[in-house]
Parts: sequence; C-alpha cells; structure tokens
Amino acid sequence: MLKRLTVNILILFSLFTIEAQELNLNENSKKKLYTKKTTTTILIDGQLNEEDWSTVESATNFVMYEPDNGKAIDEKFKTDVKILYDNEAIYIGAILRDEEPDKILKEITERDNFGTSDAFGVFINGYNDGQQDFRFFVTAAGGQLDCVATDQNGEDFSLNSIWSSKVKITNDGWVVEMKIPYAALRFSQESKQTWGLNFVRELRRFRQIYTWQPVNAKIGAVIQQAGILDGIENIKTPTRLFFIPYSSGYYSVNKNDEELTGKIGLDIKYGINDAFTLDAILVPDFGQTKFDNVVLNLGPFEQQFNENRPFFTEGTDLFSKGNLLYSRRIGSVPNLPINLNENENITEFPASINLLNAVKISGRDKDGLGIGFLNAITERTTVNAYNSTTDTNREVLISPLTNYNVTVLDQRFNKNSSVTLINTNVTRDGSYRDANVTGILFDLNTKNNTFNVSGDMKMSSIYDIQNYNGYNTSLYLAETAGKVRFSTGVNYVSKEFDNNDLGINFLTNYTSWSSNANYRILNPSKLFNTFRVNLNSYFEYNNDSGRIQGSNFNINFGGNNKKNHYVGGGFNYNPFKSYDYYEARQEGKFVIYPETYGGNLYISTNYNNKFAIDINPYITNTFEKNRYNYGISISPRYRFNDRLSLIYSFDIFKQINNVGFIDQDATNIYFAKRDRDTYTNSISSKYSINSNMNFNLTVRHYWSYAENNTIHTLNNDGTLTETSIYTDNKNSDFSTWNLDLSYSWWFAPGSQISILYRNNANVFSRDIDKDFSSNFSNLLSDNLNHIFSLSIRYYIDYNQAKGWFNKG
Repeated sequence: MLKRLTVNILILFSLFTIEAQELNLNENSKKKLYTKKTTTTILIDGQLNEEDWSTVESATNFVMYEPDNGKAIDEKFKTDVKILYDNEAIYIGAILRDEEPDKILKEITERDNFGTSDAFGVFINGYNDGQQDFRFFVTAAGGQLDCVATDQNGEDFSLNSIWSSKVKITNDGWVVEMKIPYAALRFSQESKQTWGLNFVRELRRFRQIYTWQPVNAKIGAVIQQAGILDGIENIKTPTRLFFIPYSSGYYSVNKNDEELTGKIGLDIKYGINDAFTLDAILVPDFGQTKFDNVVLNLGPFEQQFNENRPFFTEGTDLFSKGNLLYSRRIGSVPNLPINLNENENITEFPASINLLNAVKISGRDKDGLGIGFLNAITERTTVNAYNSTTDTNREVLISPLTNYNVTVLDQRFNKNSSVTLINTNVTRDGSYRDANVTGILFDLNTKNNTFNVSGDMKMSSIYDIQNYNGYNTSLYLAETAGKVRFSTGVNYVSKEFDNNDLGINFLTNYTSWSSNANYRILNPSKLFNTFRVNLNSYFEYNNDSGRIQGSNFNINFGGNNKKNHYVGGGFNYNPFKSYDYYEARQEGKFVIYPETYGGNLYISTNYNNKFAIDINPYITNTFEKNRYNYGISISPRYRFNDRLSLIYSFDIFKQINNVGFIDQDATNIYFAKRDRDTYTNSISSKYSINSNMNFNLTVRHYWSYAENNTIHTLNNDGTLTETSIYTDNKNSDFSTWNLDLSYSWWFAPGSQISILYRNNANVFSRDIDKDFSSNFSNLLSDNLNHIFSLSIRYYIDYNQAKGWFNKG
C-alpha cells in the first residue's frame, strides 16, 4: 500500500511540475499604479493636504470581489487611492466616497478586530512573486489590523507590525492616511522595485467587498491576481532590530495561601536580512494568556487546547505544515514513567514545566524559499514523593532538561505550488525517551489554478526502551475552480506512527478514504447573496482486522440571504457499525458502536444589526433503542453603541444511554450506559474608549455530569453484557468557572500596559448534585482562586533608539 502510494505521488508530482513550468499569468491584464518620491514631511492626520498628494496618480475603478464578483463599484462609492514614498516608508492616501456618511458603520474595537465597521486595506507583495502578501487594514473607527497572507494558509493576524494611520469622516465619506515603514515589509535589494499591489474596500452595511485589481472568484488565488506598483527606486531595507523589555507582577490568593511574584524579561526581534527574522524570548512570561476551556473528559484521549501564548502563535504558518507541531507540548508535563516506591505518592504535581528560553527564525526569500527554525528548552523539574509509612519526602524527577526543535524548508514555485521538508525533534537529558518526526509535503496546482494534487509522507522514530518507526502518508486530488468542484483522498497511518512528543495524534493503524462534491453560486441569485451545498463521504478501516473504524455520509448547505442573514444545516448518516479500538484502554480489545444518523440547523442573523442571534439545534440518533444525543446552542449579542457590546452564549448537550469505559481489573473491562448532561454558559463583553484603550470581560461556567444507569463487561467480540458484580461509584460531576476582566492600553507603538483580574474554580465529585443553584453555589463557595496582575511591555526600535543616543 505504502509503496503504491509513493509511486503514484512521484508520477503526479512530475506531471504537475511540467505543467506548472508553463505558468505565465497575463501581465497585460494587470493594473499598474505609479508612485513618486516625496521630499516633504507627510503628516498622518487623515487630511491629504500636502501638495505632493495632488501630483501623483490615483488607483480607481474598483470592482466587486463578493458577493457579485466582477461588478463595477457604484459612482456614489467611488474610491481613489494614491501612494507616495520616501527613504523611510510608503504613504497611502485613500478617499472613500459615501453619499450617506452617517450610515458608515464604525464600531470601535481593539487591534486586529474588524468589528462591525467599514474597512480599507492595502495588500503588498515586495517580491511580486504571487506567493505572500503583507496586508494592512484600517477601519472607519480608526482601528488597525495587519497580517501575512498566503493562498495556501490564508491570513495570519498575529503579525503586529509597527505602522501608523489616521481616519477622518467627512461630508463625502471618509479618508484614510497610512504610513508603513519599510521595516514592516519584505522586498529585494534591487535599485528599481516592482511590487505586487491591491487595495480592498469593505462596505460593511451591504456586506460588499471591492478590490482595485479585479479578482476572479472562479479561480481564487487572490495573491497571484494582484496589480503592480512601479516607481519606487533606491530604497534600502532598514536595520530590523527591536527590543521589547517587559515587567510583570502577580498577586494570587485563595482560602489556603497567598503569593506575590514578579518577572522581568526581554523579547528580541532581529531582521537577519531582507527576508528572514529572528525572534527570541528570555525569561518568558505567559501569565496573562487566555484561560483554557476545560471539559469533563471521559474519553480515551487527552483534551486538546488552543495555543494562547503569543510567541507560539505569531508568524507560525511555516511551522503548522503537515500538522506535526502541537506547541502546547512545550512546557506541558510529559507523560514519562515515574518510579515511586511502595506507599509513596506525589503530594503536589505542577501544572506546567518552566520554559527557559525559546528562539524562532522564519521568513521567505525572493526565490520562494521559506525557512522556519524553532527551538525551545524547558527546565529540569522535580517533585516531592511522600512516604506515608516512613513519614519522609523524596525528590522525584518528572521532567528532565528537554530541547524541542522544529525545522522547516518550504520551496514555493510557479507562484501556486510548494514542496516542504519538515522535521520535529524532542531530546531529553539522560536515559529518557527521545523522538524524531520527518515529513515531505507537496501542494501542486495547474497553471490556471483549476486542479490540485497534495499529500505527504511522514515517518516517526521513537528512541526508548524499544526503538520503533511509524508512517503516515496521504494523497488528495481536487478540482478547485468553477461552480461545481470535487475532491478525493486517501490516508494511510501505520500502527507505530507516533508524533505525540511534539505533536498530537489520536488514531493510528488505519486507512481512510474521503471525497467531496460541492456546488456554489459565484454571483447573487434572487434569494441568496452566497450559497453553497456540500456532499461528503468518509470511510475508515483498521489495517490489521479490516474492520470499519468509522464512516459518514453527509450533506450540508449554507448561505446568506438578501438581508445577509445566514441559514445553514445538514444531515449525516453512518450506515455501518464501527469498531473502536481505543475506548477499551487495552491492546487488542474493541467495542462495537451502532449505526447513527442525525442533523443540524444553523441560523445566524446579520451582525450589522444592533441585536443579532445565533441558533444551532442538533440531534444524533442510533439504531439502538433509547440511545441518542441532542442539544442546542443559543448566542444572542447586542451592540449598545460603537464602544460597548455584549455576547452571551448558552449550550446544552444531552446524551441518553451514552456508552463508555469506566474501569478495569485483572479479569474484566467495565463499561457503563450513562446519561450525561452538559451546560455551558459564557459571556464576552468589551468597552472601547478608543482603538488603543479597551476593557474586556470573559466569563465561562461549565457543568457536566454523567450518571451511570447500568454497568456492563466488555466481551471479546466487542459486545457488552450487563453485570451486577461491579458496585463502585463511577458517576462524574464536574464544574469549572473562569472570569477574566482586563484593561489594555497601547500607550505607544507596540508598547502596552495590561491589567488583569482573574478568578477561577473547579470541583469534581462522584456524587451528583443536579440542582443548578446548589451546584453553582458549591463551586464558588470556597474554591475561588484570585489573581491580580500588571504587565508593562515597551517596544524599542533600534533605529529610533540610535537617534535618541545621537541627540544625547
């Protein structure tokens, strides 16, 4: 199987490479904008009253990108954009006409949040290679957003460059003025520059997006369809060296203890050359990152959490290649054997392992070569093991000094294809488990971006008491243009594949087949502005036994109507019994689950309205009597004004006669048929004084309980037999509470003061209290932990600092 896939991949790679060499986008269809150098000081005030603005040509005649692709912009929304440059930066001036300026939406939000607001953006590709954009947006409320974008990975808004902008609402619409320093861009060292360029304008109240250079939605590949910016000459890449020192303090208190701590650290960003950037953190501090949405996890696998630490979320598109990196592994407590003596137990287990330092190098050069290098070191960590017989403590190692490394080489070619080599490695000090994973990935498109072939070949190597290798390989084919599109793929994973030291992977030893056919409208119809319907199938079987591990056939649809309310839904059907080799928690054992069918409906009213609501009911039934799931999510939101908004979300999920593992002994594996109720309430609210000064409130209360109805033993054939010999209480009742109230002030470019008050609590019990009021009161009564923290970060640009010293 593996050899056959490898041969097919190599043949397809050769065919697509030959065709891709013919790629030659029609340059004659691309608009060109000429800029000129200014010798006067451009004041960023939203006025465009400097004389040089009147001497440079305009980019105009915008065309709709969505929903009515290709339609010219109405004259009453005429848009004119100009560009100037000097030795330090480029300047963008945009006049966005609107005959009803009082109807311009302009909700004030924090950085990198569009909110309910009109927006203007500029897309810049300094190499004009169709590979990567640096995108800068300004909202009508004055908010800033920036991102790095690729057609393969979309937009990454973790960029956070330093640039300036100003917005002014006028009687004729609104005006945007922007200054983007060269340090925020990437371009070659050639004396005459030719950049890829596009401008985008969103008329939020109509949900319409326009671009200067027309983008054909039938093809996609937005970056390759950019226009051209000419006229920039003799500019130099500045020294990109930035220091971000920080200081933070924490005061935590609960019923048992209180603690006052502080940290001082430094982040460094350095532009190695015009393409690559080094990021380093010394004495990391992640104390103000968002809390995790912990749940009652009764399944065989760990809960997967989102990454909230800035260092591991910023500019990580290269490191996400192949899905081999789960950065939450770095700093988590490893699952290593701990040697305890008889009558010993660990009295206090740390929630995480301290990160000593981390460094990251990333970027892409003019030839399309992307390089990513990530290295992090966590400290040696011990805990006390208490011996109840001798009344003594002993130091036990739970995590040795550990080095985590990711290396990526990603070569893009012909503007729309790429081949990637990625390696992840975990090395632990001493005679502990080490791990290495290597992957080769490819993503190839025909010259017209109408067909795609993609896939990978990955091998994991574990060095432990026993060494072993595993394999994971896939191949996918897709038609990627037009109203009707298709895709199909196969994925093979060997039993020994293991990337869990630095990645996350739950299932192995299977082969899966998937396919998709979908239809979409490219221009509005009488009923819908957008509409799409998908037909999907998935089939997975165990490599050893040939038994079906999972299957699903589903159809789903969704679209925006003429008032921009979204309606969607779907129906799914699993026509085969599935054999679960994991829930039994024992090698070679499995449990059989029945066939299922179900459906869902999703309604989301237009967020432009002050009041909007999302509603999502869903149900799954089985071919087994009195065994089913159902639930509903309801999330109303209200925007009181442009500064204050609130979102409330409520989710209830009920499982009737859910079947799952509860225990095992030397003779039997025990399962329970149980009823499980889960309730989640959450609130998020923000108040913005301005785009640089914001208050945010986030609250989450989660409560889930599972009550066992009957106890069963697992038979060798995967069926269950009810038993009365097991009498332990294995019911579960878990509640958790989190509240974050924060204030942030961007008091200078890149510099921030943030104040956070956080409280949290959680309770787990085998005795179920179904009274909501009583359960909630017990959660908060004496379990709350309170944390007050203050953090100050100051952004220092080497070029500015050099000027300070010169003046001194």
